[in-house]
Parts: sequence; structure tokens; C-alpha cells
Amino acid sequence: MNKNSVLIWSFVVALGGFLFGFDTAVISGAEKAVQVFWSLNEFQHGLTMAIALLGTVIGAAMGAYPSDRLGRKNTLFLVAALYFFSAIGTALVLDWNMFILFRFLGGIGVGVSSVTAPIYISEISPAKSRGKLVGLFQFNVVFGILVAYLSNYFIGQTGEESWRWMLGVQAIPSLIFFVLIFFIPESPRWLLLHRGKKDEAIAIMRKVSGDQAENDVEQMLNSRQRGQEKGESQLFSKSNRTPVILAVLFAVFNQVSGINAIIYYAPRVFEMAGLGGQSSLLSTVGIGVVNFVFTLIGINFIDKIGRRKLMFIGSFGLIASLSLVSHAFFAGQIEGIKVTIYLMLFIAFFALSQGAVIWVFISEIFPNDVRAKGQTLGSLTHWVMAAVITFCFPALTELLGGGYTFMIFAVCMFLQLLYVWKMMPETKGKSLEDMDGPIPMH
Repeated sequence: MNKNSVLIWSFVVALGGFLFGFDTAVISGAEKAVQVFWSLNEFQHGLTMAIALLGTVIGAAMGAYPSDRLGRKNTLFLVAALYFFSAIGTALVLDWNMFILFRFLGGIGVGVSSVTAPIYISEISPAKSRGKLVGLFQFNVVFGILVAYLSNYFIGQTGEESWRWMLGVQAIPSLIFFVLIFFIPESPRWLLLHRGKKDEAIAIMRKVSGDQAENDVEQMLNSRQRGQEKGESQLFSKSNRTPVILAVLFAVFNQVSGINAIIYYAPRVFEMAGLGGQSSLLSTVGIGVVNFVFTLIGINFIDKIGRRKLMFIGSFGLIASLSLVSHAFFAGQIEGIKVTIYLMLFIAFFALSQGAVIWVFISEIFPNDVRAKGQTLGSLTHWVMAAVITFCFPALTELLGGGYTFMIFAVCMFLQLLYVWKMMPETKGKSLEDMDGPIPMH
């Protein structure tokens, strides 16, 4: 029963990841129609594509504040509301400026969600299954991306203003998410460490760890006391230098792989490779399926073989697949099937490694007192880089061509391999309190 309760709570919160993924990918099917509908120039089109990411950056930057002040649960209510109003607004507006505003609100929801949801799940999860449970968030992110691609493909055949339905359909899962949040408890670590509600924390922990609940709560209190004595209550203190460096670099490498550029511009990339419009949308669905399947594989192995080994495997695969895409463009061999296969390989290795590991790893490595701030830092770095890459990708491919663009991504993944080899610690099987001490870097 205890295990089932934690699984249900984790799955409900991970629905925030579904909306995160759906909101991120759905614009790929609507971007050309939106450009035509409002006769947007290149700058306006770039802003339309990047505005949600700018909102995500702001949402990620402010994510720690509501998470710590209002609680993890109340912050998730806020996230659900932002997703709902963004979906309704973008579907109904007739003015481009209002469209931009509602996409921006949805982006804020994504940013806050990427901070709060992984924290909540990590704080209610037993150490032995924390990787898999936090991984549910990323699993739902890629499930949301897949559903968005499928939705775009089918809705895209319904008429000239099908893009409104593409964006508006997100209101339905947003409303379901809002209702389900009523049925989950607050994070016991937040109740204990931010509100001093020990009895409530113990009652919730009994559903997590049974007879060990009182002992777990004492460990949390002892861990906080040790952290305060060492000055760990400040994120940028000397004692937190290692987790800060690890989180920032991990988030940077996540985006300089080119993943968000490919997800946002997938139909356009496939058209560059010679596919027609409908074939491009269908190939994009294929990317969503591969992403979904390999994320599922990744989260099933993350607690067995560990975070670091998955990142080793993924880094080699990313270097190889990106190099193949680059070579295909240089050699002029960009007939659809080759580039499609290489991009599928890229997505598979990314989903297996970076995709499955990022939110788990960042949510684990910071002490309890600064976990929300640390998650905010990692998430903020991730989304700043995502905004930069997404905004620059069209200009980069125009200026340098596909060959050099994908070569740059491959070089960045070689640097990621060095990071995993020399710096990244293994965190599988350790309690959050066990990791409050010094983190060894390889």
C-alpha cells in the first residue's frame, strides 16, 4: 500500500511533465500556419517560437520562491492554471500580441513545473526507487511530446485554422491535472523543514517508509542542523560549490546537444532533408515514438546500472549520431531516409541518457535546505540555453549549413563525455540526506 501511494502521487505530479512536453512540442506543428496567419517577418516569427522559452526561463528563475514559500503542492496548482489559460488563450485570440502573451504564460508554467515537480517526487521517494520515480517526470515529458506530434499530425489535416485546435486541446489535460492535485499530500520534507510541522511530516512519511518514518524525519532534522553549521543554507556557499558546478554543466550539455532545436524545428529539419510537408510531420511522429520508447528504457535502468553509466553510453551514441548527420549534409547525401535514421539514433541515445537522467540528477545533488534553489539554478541554466539554441538555430543553419551546425553539436557532446568521465558522481541508491555531505567528483 505504501509503495502504491508513492507511485500514485509521483504519477499525478509527473502529469506536469506531460503538459511540459506537450506545450514544448505543440508549436512545431503550428509555427508555419501562425507565421502565415499574421504575416510575420523573420524577427516576429523567431520571437513567436522563442517567447515560450523566454517565459520558461523566467518561470525557472522564480520557481524556488513559490516552491519554498507556498509549498510544492500549491505551486503545482499554479502551474496547472497557467497551462490551462495558455491553451485557451492561444486557441482563441485574434491579435498576435495577445498570442505572444498567452504563449509566454505557458512558458512560465513549464519553467515552474521543471523546478517543482522533480523536487516533490524526489522528496517523497524511497532512495532505492527515486531514480525511476523522478524519471516518471521525464517519461511524461516525452509522452507529452509524442502526443503533441500525433495530435498535430491528425488535427493538421482538418482545415486552415487547425493550428488553433492544436494549441487549444491542451486545456483538457491541464484541467485534469488541476483536479488530481487535490488528492496528493504536501511534501513531508517541506512541511518539516519550512513549516516545522513534524507530526504531519511523520504521518505522510509512514506511507512512504512505514516503521522507518520517525527515523527518516530525525535524519532530515539532523541533516539540516549539519548543513546550517557548515553554511549550506546559502546556495552559493563554498560547501555547495561542487553541486552548483555539476548542475550548471549538466544543464548546459543537455541543450548544446541540439535537442530542443530538433524538437522545435523537426518538420523543418526533415524538409531540409528533402521530405514533403506531410511526410515531415509523420517523421516527426517517429521521433516522438523513439523518444518515448528509449526514455522508458532509461528510467527502467537508472536505478539498476546508475546515472553515470547511462550518461557514458549516451555520450558515445550522441557523438556518433550527430557526426553522421553532419557528414550527410557535407556529402550532400540528405535524401530523407538517411538523415531520418541518424536523427532517430540521436533521439534514442539522448532519451536513454540525458533525457532520463537530468531532472533526477539535479534534484538529488543539493542539500535539503537549498534543494529548491539548486533545482531552480539547474532548470534556469537549462532553459536559458534552450532559448538561445532555439532562437539561433534557423540563423545558424542558414549561415553555416547543416553540416557545420551538427558538427558543433557533436563537439559539445565530446566535451560532455569528458564531464561524465572526470566529474560526474554516481548517486544511485543514496538517500537525499546521505548526499548532504561532500560530493566526490571523478
